[in-house]
Amino acid sequence: MNKQDKKFMNLAIKLSLKGSASGKGGPFGAVVVKSGKIIAQDHNRVISINDPTAHAEMVVIRKACKKLKTFNLSGCELYTSCEPCPMCLGAIYWSRLKMVYFANTKKDAAKIGFDDLFIYKEIDRPINKRKTRFKQLMQKEAASVFNLWKNKIDKKIY
Repeated sequence: MNKQDKKFMNLAIKLSLKGSASGKGGPFGAVVVKSGKIIAQDHNRVISINDPTAHAEMVVIRKACKKLKTFNLSGCELYTSCEPCPMCLGAIYWSRLKMVYFANTKKDAAKIGFDDLFIYKEIDRPINKRKTRFKQLMQKEAASVFNLWKNKIDKKIY
């Protein structure tokens, strides 16, 4: 671990304390860095804004994209106080972050009541065996939109 990594991880941990101590969300903080400079920093805001997707990683990814005016964070790194949950992991891949540094593990999070293991298990289950019910409707109609997209000449790939 170099000095810079320690600095940014310390900030993510301080943000996790700030958010949880203030009652705004769980004990999670995150920082997006590009070329050694902080682009976005924040903590979990699930409780304060009544948004179950307002995990620290999601919040800083959104802020970084807005600040950099792009949906592609391929030149950026993420420092987060905990190993990302499945939702945040998906956002990390979609945003193309080049590196993720984390402190606590998903097992550490499970020990304090943030057990996302069931989501990992749900992903692997057949749709008809998942806890939340799923039912496919109007696939043919929806497929027509996909076909239009597939053939769209001026689409922007992301």
